[in-house]
Amino acid sequence: MKVLLIEDDAQISALVMNALQQAGYDVDHADNGIKGLEKSVTGVYDLLVLDLMLPGLDGLALLERLRQLSQSIPTLILSAKGDLNDRLLGFELGADDYMPKPFYVEELIARVRAILARREGVIDQSLVVGDLRLDRVSRQAHWQGVNATLSQREFSVLELLMRSPGHIFSRKQILLHVWEINFDPNTNVVDVCIQRIKRKLTRSNQANAELPIESVRGVGYRMSKGD
Repeated sequence: MKVLLIEDDAQISALVMNALQQAGYDVDHADNGIKGLEKSVTGVYDLLVLDLMLPGLDGLALLERLRQLSQSIPTLILSAKGDLNDRLLGFELGADDYMPKPFYVEELIARVRAILARREGVIDQSLVVGDLRLDRVSRQAHWQGVNATLSQREFSVLELLMRSPGHIFSRKQILLHVWEINFDPNTNVVDVCIQRIKRKLTRSNQANAELPIESVRGVGYRMSKGD
């Protein structure tokens, strides 16, 4: 899969390119809108990762121009312009997803994979880590004979952890991803949500079993990698 990153910030570009390459993608880069448009039209790419505030030609104008040329390259907008109007305009112009800055590279990679999977018509119905399975359609979790229907928040937290087994997510990261709020050091909403998930999956005769959601003291949570 080949990705074109159109981003003028050198530090962000290096971060995103490294993350995409580590995830197995072939990455090309343009540091302004004019170069980005030229590469988009003349090259063959599976996905664009597009900033909006670009020199030469802004991202929305670039995207509009591509659609006028009947170029339907899947596009993920990555921008500091996170207002609702900016997001809606991006979607109206054909963007597949919109991530505000600042962002976490783990979530970026997950969203890239989701866009490409949708375009290929391949969407995994289930996430599986060891004995734990999460059904994305029914929002049910299955673990060692116990089936539990999760709330939307519980599902989103568990999905986030299961997408990256072994990775430690801070409470701040989880809050931003699931609740889309900034970190409040006095809130325990993440801990309460994790405890609800554990209670649902360790009821009945599994009460003494160890669910593979690990608490990392003073940091956050991670999903153990399983066997």
